[in-house]
Amino acid sequence: MSERRISFQGQAPSHPVSIVPHADGRQTIFLLSPANLSGVRGKLLLRDTSKSELSLRLRSSQATLGDVFSFVSGLYFRGKLAYATRFANPPAGVSGIRIITASSGLLSPDHPVTLDRLRDMANSPVHADNPQYRDPLVRDTQQLNDSLPPETVVVLLGSIATPKYLEPLLEILGERLFFPSEFVGRGDMSRGSLLLRCTREGLPLDYAPVALTGLSTLLRRK
Repeated sequence: MSERRISFQGQAPSHPVSIVPHADGRQTIFLLSPANLSGVRGKLLLRDTSKSELSLRLRSSQATLGDVFSFVSGLYFRGKLAYATRFANPPAGVSGIRIITASSGLLSPDHPVTLDRLRDMANSPVHADNPQYRDPLVRDTQQLNDSLPPETVVVLLGSIATPKYLEPLLEILGERLFFPSEFVGRGDMSRGSLLLRCTREGLPLDYAPVALTGLSTLLRRK
C-alpha cells in the first residue's frame, strides 16, 4: 500500500497562532507521534535474546512506553517528550501528554508495556487505512475530545506531511488541532534539536491550526 504525502511549496502554511501555556493559562494537550519499532534499535529491543537493561525491564513489565520510544527513536522522541512535559497545560484530571501508537490508540508516556504489546505495535502499519491502527486511535481521540473544555487546544508533535495522523485526528478534533509551524521543512533530527533547545530555554514554539492552513483541503484531494 503506497504512502500518500503532502508537499509544501514556497512559504510555510499561514495563520500561525502563538500559544504560551504557562504565560496566558491556555489549556494545551500534546499528541506525540510514535517511534519506529521496526528500525535497528526496535528490532534489537524486541529480540528474545536481548540482555539490555531495558529488555529485562520489558520482560518484567517494568518499562514504560516513554522509556521504550525514547530508546528506539533517540533525539527526536526525547525532544518531543521533554518539550511536551515542559509545556503541557491540561485541564484538571486529564493527562497532558498522549502518545499515538500503531495498535493501542493513545497511551500516556508512563503506561507500562510488555514485549507482546510492543510486537503488536511493530506488526501494525501506521497508515490511515489500517483499521488495527486507525480504530483504536479514533476511539481514544474521541474520548479525549469529549473530556476537554472547548477552549483546550491539542498540539500534534509529529509529521504533517502524510495523512496517517491528520486524517483520523482532524475528523474528531477539527479546529482545536494545531501543529508547530517551525516543523515544516525540517527533518526528524532537526525537530528533535529544536524541541530540546526550546525546552532548555523555556520558550514554546508558535503553533498553526491545521484546519486553517489548507491541509484539510489537501487531504480531501488525495
